[in-house]
Amino acid sequence: MADSGLLFDQSDWSFDLLRRTHDAIEAVALRDLGLEIYPNQIEIISAEQMLDAYSAIGMPLMYGHWSFGKHFIHHERQYSAGHSALAYEIVINSNPCVSYCLEENTMPMQALVMAHAAFGHNHFFRNNHLFRQWTDAENILDYLAYARAYIRRCEDQHGPAEVERILDAAHALMSCGVFRHRRPPPPTAREQEERARRREAEREREVHYIWSGLDRAQPGSEAESQMQERKREMHLPEENLLYFLERFSPVLQNWQREVLSITRHIAQYFYPQRQTKIMNEGCATFVHYHIMHRLHETGRIGDGAMLEVLANHTNVLTQPAFDAPHFTGLNPYAIGFAMMRDIQRICTDPTEEDREWFPYVAGCGDWRGVLKEAWSAYRDESFIQQFLSPRVIRDLRLFALTEDENQTWYRVSAIHDAAGYHRVRDTLQRANDPALTEPVIQVADVDLLGDRVLHLEHRMFDGVPLDDGNRRKTLEHCRRLWGYDVRLTSQRET
Repeated sequence: MADSGLLFDQSDWSFDLLRRTHDAIEAVALRDLGLEIYPNQIEIISAEQMLDAYSAIGMPLMYGHWSFGKHFIHHERQYSAGHSALAYEIVINSNPCVSYCLEENTMPMQALVMAHAAFGHNHFFRNNHLFRQWTDAENILDYLAYARAYIRRCEDQHGPAEVERILDAAHALMSCGVFRHRRPPPPTAREQEERARRREAEREREVHYIWSGLDRAQPGSEAESQMQERKREMHLPEENLLYFLERFSPVLQNWQREVLSITRHIAQYFYPQRQTKIMNEGCATFVHYHIMHRLHETGRIGDGAMLEVLANHTNVLTQPAFDAPHFTGLNPYAIGFAMMRDIQRICTDPTEEDREWFPYVAGCGDWRGVLKEAWSAYRDESFIQQFLSPRVIRDLRLFALTEDENQTWYRVSAIHDAAGYHRVRDTLQRANDPALTEPVIQVADVDLLGDRVLHLEHRMFDGVPLDDGNRRKTLEHCRRLWGYDVRLTSQRET
């Protein structure tokens, strides 16, 4: 195909047009931007299939659970009533990278979402250090296939109600079922079946040995010393609650332990996404913006198609004002894209303010290298701390509020002045740090020699306590999986 002329001149898409357009987008992505991507697998799906993907947390293969059906009904009713639109695409962090594109999209929109998902998100998934450290793109699809088959076998052998009971508890604890500070043992998906069979006998011996020893232990005896040593071997405190319950619960059967293992591996897969929402969406939006403009500049897409692309691009970046009725917070697309375009400007056309704030990149000219390094090395909170500029703060009209629990009002604590810019940046950085915004609950101690109480500790930041209702539900699920009493205390952190 000659590298000239319009890629398409109609709104209806065809697979031939998709293939030609994908190849043109790929040429810009690889040769101009220098992106490094997984091989692409692009699938066109219907609105109902997109709703189904919504319900299964966006994964192409997923085991059955009642909560997925509940989510499907909710999204289907919202969509049918016209209260919400469907996503234009869903992208899976896997190798190959799977992108689902909605069949209702026009051809210009298909080009936009391919540039956004199949190249922007794809590059971020492959290169960001969090995804490289914590996820297994090579084997995730095989692992999901194994997980679905295993859950189905458990339902056949033990009954759907019993499997649902364990999954309910495991899903409720998923946010406390990730490793945050050390890399977990990575699952080998292709060998998972064999590993599961080997582990069953090993886990049965381990748990029986620990808990039968407890019944025989007496204070001051050799058995007590052995129990204290095993306690040290548990590596307490343990940050991953599901991992601890999987290994040491005295009441779970082997298949139930494997269900917990499946749940926490899926939770770990999504762990980097919670830390990179601004960067991931900002990267994909910047990439599609650059690629589509380059295709338009070189005559590969026409003015009409470009106007449609820009209209949808603008809609994605809409940021309601703080006092708007539909304001729900900062739009990650808007702030991520604004910061990345600002980095491009600082590298090529800096002001004196930029040289003062960013002396290491201002005027360097290599905006591609700076952005690729940022996409690789940072997460949201560190990216904001490093690159949020006074220019973006002014453009987005950001300011900081301080709340005092003893007062009935907020206080504006940072505006657009020298001190205020730093305060706004620090405030936004803290608001995007999951360690400060999500509950951190860890296993602090286990009374192995007495009543076998499991002691959990909540690290409370900024004086924010746990919601009482959620606290009670969490303890109920923990007790279900532990089999004995579970107690939770809060420890204030600064």
